[in-house]
Amino acid sequence: MDIFERIKQNPGPLGQFADYAEGYYIFPRLEGPIGPRMKFQGKDVIFWSANDYLGLCNHPDVLEADAKAAAEYGMFYPMGARAMSGETDQHLQLERELAEFVQKESAYLLNFGYQGMVSCIDALVSRNDVIVYDVDSHACIVDGVRLHSGKRFTYRHNDIASLEKNLQRAQKVTEETGGGILVITEGVFGMRGQQGKLKEICALKEKYGFRILVDDAHGFGTLGATGAGAGEEQGCQDQIDVYFSTFAKSMAGFGAFLAGNKEIIRYLKFNLRSQIFAKSLTMPMVIGGLKRLELLRSRPEIKAKLWENVEKLQGGLKKIGYNLGDTNTCVTPVFIKGGPMEAMMLAKDLRENYLIFTSVVSYPVIPKGMILLRLIPTASHTDAEINETLEAFDSIYKKLETGYYKNLADKQVEEQNLQFKEI
Repeated sequence: MDIFERIKQNPGPLGQFADYAEGYYIFPRLEGPIGPRMKFQGKDVIFWSANDYLGLCNHPDVLEADAKAAAEYGMFYPMGARAMSGETDQHLQLERELAEFVQKESAYLLNFGYQGMVSCIDALVSRNDVIVYDVDSHACIVDGVRLHSGKRFTYRHNDIASLEKNLQRAQKVTEETGGGILVITEGVFGMRGQQGKLKEICALKEKYGFRILVDDAHGFGTLGATGAGAGEEQGCQDQIDVYFSTFAKSMAGFGAFLAGNKEIIRYLKFNLRSQIFAKSLTMPMVIGGLKRLELLRSRPEIKAKLWENVEKLQGGLKKIGYNLGDTNTCVTPVFIKGGPMEAMMLAKDLRENYLIFTSVVSYPVIPKGMILLRLIPTASHTDAEINETLEAFDSIYKKLETGYYKNLADKQVEEQNLQFKEI
């Protein structure tokens, strides 16, 4: 079969909704400065889908640092890849400060989080090694593991007994190959909001002799006494061998970094294909990153305000009767029974009639028969915005109980003769 003909016949689990959902439910276009209120479809909405946890994207000190760096250096400097012509004193300074902040010997900047994680996994393991990773890991971890030519095993989400069973399987393989074991998990799982069980996992290191790589994209800046992340929160930061985080959450920017002991970070610096063969992180983000990190260190009241808002929002949703799972982070998932069309009807009602914009997720991102509304509180949200949101969710809770959105979905499918496949 012709490749393009196959694609037309099977556009994928999300692509099948493209004609109906693109531009509104999927790839929605929001306008205006990023913040608690933005414009969607010409209306002012309370916005709960930014990952700007600490509200730094519009902080005057951050805007000034970004603007000055852009005016001085433009968006092209430094010229090429770090290994060729892209090394600067500012890159090295940001790496030193990041390493100190997350309590590691050394750090290395990455252009983007997704490609950086994929490349990091590829660089750390050989075909003789075994990867053991949480089944709910982010797509960047899954795609990195796919590059691995050796054995890989998944363990049930946050299930230490399942992890240990798979570590035993991995040990048997490495006894034959002479390789080692890399365990990969997340500091915070971005959909469900749970912390990875880092302390329990690290307690098994001596017994099974593995190394651990932690993706702490949502934990960096939000968890721990200083904001150093989930490892600090759980008292095991020193046991994490390779620490990863992105700048796209608490740092309100782009790029990412790895941190660990000097020898391993130096190895990665000389072997990460995504960095060796890609342009260096641009100066506005590097200099802007220094300012953002300074605010993380010097303004603990920002993180305190974030958690005050988290507790108000999550406490209010639970009081109404919503199931938030077992989140123990800022990520606020609202679990509701239903399918993709119901999810769209619910999201439309929230956006059009209550002026509340949240991310709405359904299968295949989460199991069939479930809808997930994911809210991300930030330090910038006000009490008024939280209260208005809770009032809206109280109203739609009553609609959910009567099957209102299911009836709307069934009617929509019938009227427009829509046909969707469970792929």
